[in-house]
Amino acid sequence: MTSTHHLSLYHRNHCPYCRKVREVIDALGLDIRLVEMEEQPVEWERLKLEGGQAMVPCLRIDEEHGTVWMYESEDIIQYLRQTYGRPQ
Repeated sequence: MTSTHHLSLYHRNHCPYCRKVREVIDALGLDIRLVEMEEQPVEWERLKLEGGQAMVPCLRIDEEHGTVWMYESEDIIQYLRQTYGRPQ
């Protein structure tokens, strides 16, 4: 199984774009840390400060050479499908 411990999805439960990304995560069977912005205001500040935008969904990808903050649901979905396969 491919490790996903380096991924975190910053989202809001009622956001339709976030829901779309979560559906792909579920379909791919991925175990990605979900960070609900309304429940974790400190993480909201981190998203704005480190990611540069106050926008969800955002996939945080912690890599050896640094952290990537990926915005836009379609970009996130494309990354997940290309990296972890397409749902059946």
